[in-house]
Amino acid sequence: MNTNLDRLICCTLAGFGIAAAASGGESPDRKAGGRTVPLEDATMIIEYNASDEDIGIQFFLDSEGWREIEIFDPSGREVFSAETGGSLTRQGGGTELFLESVEPPTADLPIHRFLRRFPEGTYRFRGLDNAGRHLQGDAEFSHVIPVGPQILLPRPARGAECAEDVPARAAVVAWNPVRESIDGGQIEVVRYEVIIENEEDGLNFDVKLPATVGTRLNVPVQLLRRGTSYIGEVLAVEEGGNQTISEFCFTTAN
Repeated sequence: MNTNLDRLICCTLAGFGIAAAASGGESPDRKAGGRTVPLEDATMIIEYNASDEDIGIQFFLDSEGWREIEIFDPSGREVFSAETGGSLTRQGGGTELFLESVEPPTADLPIHRFLRRFPEGTYRFRGLDNAGRHLQGDAEFSHVIPVGPQILLPRPARGAECAEDVPARAAVVAWNPVRESIDGGQIEVVRYEVIIENEEDGLNFDVKLPATVGTRLNVPVQLLRRGTSYIGEVLAVEEGGNQTISEFCFTTAN
């Protein structure tokens, strides 16, 4: 696995010519003059998988339309750039853009090295739209990472990896509340997310829950089939947006 996150994935969408790269970059304010339009959204978060013990970053931006986008870290170093071309530019450019980095195991990329690679602070999003107007947005990035939620249900038998004989019409996912970061500090988790999947059925159940509603979810009765295996995740999301995953799996009773 390539663990060099300093070079983010270079991607091309066939027919659209979207290119992404990480390089030394220029000043984020190099395009002077002209009208500046704020991005509708700009975020950067950490995703840590406590079960698989891997870690990465996610960028997201939204606008009415962009032709060029660059992202700079707090020191002004460019960490991402993209531009549209051909038919996508003639269409008016892009609107939403989501990027998820490679997620190396922490055995290969220890968390302290990952945090040095992506320092805390304000990441600046700069770009142009098809009218030549300047686009601008800022994302506050922190190193607060929740511990993984402790899954209570479905509960595997001692020594087993997955729970067995879970009632298909009465399945419950439950977990302990998360109140600490991975370094032991007190944090505020603002929401949880529960995902249940089965590739054979094409099932991708995904629900987001405010932390105030509790740490238990009754799975809808029409969702699961008898005698079927499922995989799932519970994510804890802290107030800055960083999220940590704990995985689970189960098989329903016949």
